[in-house]
Amino acid sequence: MAISSLEPAGAQRLDGSPVPAGRSAESPTEQEALDAYSAVVTSVAEHLIPSVASLTVTRRVSGGRRAQGSGSGVVLTPDGFMLTSAHVVAGADGGRASFADGREFELEIVGADRLSDLAVLRVRGADLTPATLGDADRLRVGQLVVAIGNPMGFGGSVTAGVVSALGRSLSTQAGRIVENVIQTDAALNPGNSGGALADSRARLIGVNTAVAGVGLGLAVPINATTLNIVGALLREGRVRRAYLGIAGGRWPLHPQVARLLGRTSGIAVASVVEGSPAARAGLQQGDIILDVDGVPVQDAGDLQRLMTAEVINRPISLRVAQHGHIVTMTATPVEMTS
Repeated sequence: MAISSLEPAGAQRLDGSPVPAGRSAESPTEQEALDAYSAVVTSVAEHLIPSVASLTVTRRVSGGRRAQGSGSGVVLTPDGFMLTSAHVVAGADGGRASFADGREFELEIVGADRLSDLAVLRVRGADLTPATLGDADRLRVGQLVVAIGNPMGFGGSVTAGVVSALGRSLSTQAGRIVENVIQTDAALNPGNSGGALADSRARLIGVNTAVAGVGLGLAVPINATTLNIVGALLREGRVRRAYLGIAGGRWPLHPQVARLLGRTSGIAVASVVEGSPAARAGLQQGDIILDVDGVPVQDAGDLQRLMTAEVINRPISLRVAQHGHIVTMTATPVEMTS
């Protein structure tokens, strides 16, 4: 330890208590650090627990029987719009939302998007406490996060941990990849899905969606992309997406092409759906897609982000490496129907 970091004997902290000789007045003791950690988690819990509901949903199953499922939801607006995971309400035809203050409301499903695993609900309540939205794009690995939800039916449960990794990918039940998923070691269990993942300032930065293993939880990020999805669900009850008709993934470019483009990868076409817009444009298995309307693409996530409602039934330009040549094709995406 540098001599300059030590306080002279007899020094005092700002609160007037003495600093032990040989210790920095600015370095907290282990107990002080634990107290600060506890204070942050406690503050987040106090702010956010009123905004998180325990959900019980009902769905009809084979033989006309009814089954119940559970999950969590987060209040978006004071008049009862809520956010949850699409898989929590998949196939549901009703349910109830229970809050920490004892209030319970019938819920209805406004819209669900299986491809992002997000859904919007509505409860007929008033004066609910909406969560403050944050921006997951500003998260850093190692940052403290707090999860609140309804694991195993225990509503209002709080766990804490850190952001273990960023930029993970999650395959949804619909087969689409959700990009930039947050990985956390905050303990998650069945029932946490749809609940809140918050930063140290109690801002909602993720919707807990999956338990991938012990100490390995995943959350769909709250950022500009997901807020656009939420907005579409609020307005229309669904998210319109364009469909090209290929399957593929990241592939390294030939060194000569990489030097020409200034990047190292593109999207290798693994298969083309017969009769799809991609097939009509001339795309073939083994082609490498380089650009879409002049926007570079390097993996499936890049292409997915460009397949928005705005390009449905509109010609788009594809720059493709095909049989050793770079060619330009025109495709007209259609609306995805499932």
